[in-house]
Amino acid sequence: MNKEWSLEKLYKGYDDPKFAADEADLDQLIEDFKALSSNLEGEAKDVLRKAIEINQQLEAKAHTLFSFASLSQAVNTSDAKAAAVQGRLSRKLSAIAGPRTSLVQYISSIENLEEVIASDSLLKEHEFYLTNIKESAKYTLSPEVENAISLYEISGSSAWSDLQSYLTSTVPVEYEGGVTTLSDIRNKAYDPDPAIRKSAYEAEIKAYDRIKDGIAFALNSIKMEVISHCQLRGYESPLDETLKNAHMKKETLDALIGAMNEYLPKFWEYMKAKAKLLGYENGLPFYEMFAPLEGNDTVYTTEQARDYLVELFSTFDEEETNMIARAFDESWIDFYPHDGKVGGAFCAEMPTIKESRILTNFGGTLGDVVTLAHELGHAFHNHCLRDNSILNLDVSMPVAETASTFNEVVAMNAAIKAEKDPVAKRALIESQLMDANQIICDIYSRYLFETAVFENREHEFMFADQLCEIMLDAQKKAYGDGLDHNCLHPYMWACKGHYYSGHLSFYNFPYAFGGLFARGLYAKYLNDGPSFVPLYKKLLKATGTTTVEGAAEVAGIDLTDINFWRSSLQILADEIDEFIALCNE
Repeated sequence: MNKEWSLEKLYKGYDDPKFAADEADLDQLIEDFKALSSNLEGEAKDVLRKAIEINQQLEAKAHTLFSFASLSQAVNTSDAKAAAVQGRLSRKLSAIAGPRTSLVQYISSIENLEEVIASDSLLKEHEFYLTNIKESAKYTLSPEVENAISLYEISGSSAWSDLQSYLTSTVPVEYEGGVTTLSDIRNKAYDPDPAIRKSAYEAEIKAYDRIKDGIAFALNSIKMEVISHCQLRGYESPLDETLKNAHMKKETLDALIGAMNEYLPKFWEYMKAKAKLLGYENGLPFYEMFAPLEGNDTVYTTEQARDYLVELFSTFDEEETNMIARAFDESWIDFYPHDGKVGGAFCAEMPTIKESRILTNFGGTLGDVVTLAHELGHAFHNHCLRDNSILNLDVSMPVAETASTFNEVVAMNAAIKAEKDPVAKRALIESQLMDANQIICDIYSRYLFETAVFENREHEFMFADQLCEIMLDAQKKAYGDGLDHNCLHPYMWACKGHYYSGHLSFYNFPYAFGGLFARGLYAKYLNDGPSFVPLYKKLLKATGTTTVEGAAEVAGIDLTDINFWRSSLQILADEIDEFIALCNE
């Protein structure tokens, strides 16, 4: 089993003749698209069919080329060739911003669009895609302005995002007389030695001082660009844009956040119970949030992680089990941290070869195995979507985290159920609660932080120290007295790449959504048994062609009802009670 992913199914390198041929094809498809948009005449059905056919080919070529370059750069942020290729491709594609706007305006002008769609099978397949284009026309500017925006974003938000990624992946972190990476030092938060956890935290905090100003400029610039675009397009706010792009109702978000607020004190109880186990009286210091408890000291190799996950999911679904085995055996995964590799973990879909690629910074802990399960959940979601048109793969942010978190719950609950030793069981429950604490308290703190940043940025520039204060305030509100307020993490805004996108704001609440939605689905699985699995796959496939609420309806769930979210949170509250009881034994 290889420890690095392979991209050879895309290209063998930048000098691969196939790469040059695909880039030439992309150039031609761009010209074809421009020609179509300049001659939108004839029967609407024929124009729309042609538009879909060209778009499918264009998206496939662009996605494949970009994937190769961006994934190459993810494991080597200093890869100048990858950066150059992405810049070149971005410039090429910026040329269709104006023509795409013309097409959007054409589609929005078709008064009988529903009737036209119903008259053709290809159009019917892309009904959600086409109707969303008509809806988005309300927020689309003139072709000339859209083209200019697309050009400026290359040296604007995209470049600022690259700067944050570069700084956080290359900053030298001084530690124990040597130098290591930020991703490696952050992994030490899971170390069984409390002295290492504390010293690593201190080294991490110190390292940010070297790069905080550059990252602060990146964050301010990206958020100002987002605010300006929202104002130009007519969105009420960046959150309004996010919800519309996510095909999610504000009522759903309000129900989610409202339920989370109600249950925050329960999570503070969990953190205080863990703090007492570790010998702290005033809540957890931030560097102890991920401390493994006694009984949870197993270290996994990648081979053991594979066997563990394959065995666990064999009781759920054969199709997913086979995909997990393929991911390990066929070099879908890049496992270990190293200098120049981005931190964290992600899963990238590659629809043209019907596979995914997964990046992790594997350290061998149970948490790392759960992270693998999470990313493999994304891969299974991609697998369920594999037969969709490439234009029907745009899964909205909230449901994008559903399958990944469902996998976490399946993996952890199976391990907890099998464990007989009370100390080990307590450690496993705590591990699951530790992750749940992240999707509730941590995600809520991120939501509060980003909300405050957008509110402030419209009127002022926020230097690093002010951003740190905003983050500390958000953490105090979200974590309450569960954390020691004398030892928080002021730089969480600097290391989380989710803040640094000009096109994707508020990538925080979807994790809470996914975590709680997944638990509701898992409860349904326990109740319905094997008959649930086909329904689950149908739901995942539907996420590319319906709203967030529409996908939930496949499973008979009303997401605007706060009681659904309360029921999912109560599952976690019951686990917290069980954990506290085990702590008191």
